[in-house]
Amino acid sequence: MPPISELMMFAALLAIAGGIAGLLAGLFGIGGGAILVPVFYQVFGLIGVDEAVRMHLSVGTSLAIIVPTSLRSFLAHLKHGAVDLDLLKGWTIAVPLGAVIAAVIASEASSETLRIIFAAIALLVAFRMIFNRESWRLGSDLPPNPAKFLVGTGIGVLSGLMGVGGGVLNNTFMSLYGRTMHQAVATSAGVGVLISIPGLFGYVWAGWGDAGLPPFSSGFINWVAVFLIIPVTMIAAPYGAQLAHTMSKRQLETGFGIFMVLIALRFVYSIWG
Repeated sequence: MPPISELMMFAALLAIAGGIAGLLAGLFGIGGGAILVPVFYQVFGLIGVDEAVRMHLSVGTSLAIIVPTSLRSFLAHLKHGAVDLDLLKGWTIAVPLGAVIAAVIASEASSETLRIIFAAIALLVAFRMIFNRESWRLGSDLPPNPAKFLVGTGIGVLSGLMGVGGGVLNNTFMSLYGRTMHQAVATSAGVGVLISIPGLFGYVWAGWGDAGLPPFSSGFINWVAVFLIIPVTMIAAPYGAQLAHTMSKRQLETGFGIFMVLIALRFVYSIWG
């Protein structure tokens, strides 16, 4: 057991990280995973977590935090009838399967590999955000199976490897096929549930017994971070949302795109810098 002073510093850093993540999540209107992972990576580095497991721990802990937040969001959207339940029912196997595959990959992947994956997807997301056009369409309705099943599995894999709830990826998929952003966001909350629950158990299994993990960790999940971050992000998010109302949709999209570019460059620099 480390000294109390080190645990207090760890808790303080996580509380600050949660505030930043919540503020940015509220500002950019996303679940926070894309923000939490790079923030966790920095904080875990400051307390001396082994580089070999730092990215794994960041991704797994982010997925654990997404479980209650995505479930709460999904139930709220469900009451308003905005969720595409047919799509979610069709993905009850596909998306969790992808999340489990992601955990299996993570159990064998190096820290560098996970950072490269995160950076590559972040750049793709940034491209869409910065250069997005309403006219971009691939069809007027969602594709049938097996294409739809494969997309769900792919969203589960990529989100599980990034430690995100799948919101950005699913929003892109649904909007490219003519669905409204309101329905896409509502449905993405359900996708987050399908990703985060199997992802949580998968990352516990993937990291079980690994050396170099900080105190109070189960595999690649750090429970100190989980229980500190959830309330802090929920407090901070409304302030970010208030700030968002002072900006246009285009400014928010561009701002988030630039943020993702900076995160991607940070991870690239950590590997080759």
